[in-house]
Amino acid sequence: MAANPDFIYQPPMKPYLDIVYQDNDIVVLNKGSGLLSVPGRLAEHQDCLQNRVCKVLPSATIVHRLDMATSGLILMALNKPAHVAISRQFEQRQTQKSYLARVYGKVKEPSGEVDLPLICDWPNRPKQKVDHEHGKKSLTRYQVLSYQDNSTLVELIPVTGRSHQLRVHMLALGHPILGDRLYAHDKALTISPRLQLHARMLTVKHPVTGENLTFTREAPFS
Repeated sequence: MAANPDFIYQPPMKPYLDIVYQDNDIVVLNKGSGLLSVPGRLAEHQDCLQNRVCKVLPSATIVHRLDMATSGLILMALNKPAHVAISRQFEQRQTQKSYLARVYGKVKEPSGEVDLPLICDWPNRPKQKVDHEHGKKSLTRYQVLSYQDNSTLVELIPVTGRSHQLRVHMLALGHPILGDRLYAHDKALTISPRLQLHARMLTVKHPVTGENLTFTREAPFS
């Protein structure tokens, strides 16, 4: 946590688990902001979504992750074949994901895209940064949904899935996400006690039936 040495982990306890969907092969959860997806290295960072789910579903494995500060939909596999099938969908970009974010200031263009390559900002990890020479291709599409006093509610669609992609791309547009402790300036940070970024929609093919499944959970801040 080099970028945030004063960080104290206080994961939300209510609800302890929010299961959106479950069958014999997958479970979909609504993760709270402030809860790690997977355990950290330190003993005090062992409480996480994966460990909470494994208490009731011991075979569950993480297929993809959300940043600790991001809330919303996350899918876990309940057996090896399901894990392999869903992982392949994520790798081949066959899944569809949509996020809601409230960003600082008024985004002028009603829609657009940010195509900026990203790389780890190593001295300040876990932060990421734009790097045109060594960065990996990163693409985010956005659409303005509504305006508030000095903020904009946007839908964000990540075409690629880089670490902190949505957060860094919004920062690069000049509109950091409210409450972002890693990237926001003081004004955008003080408006919200939490990162206002939420994974609201996820579409995957069921690993056994092949049926398209779409899950949605509205953002607590929308």
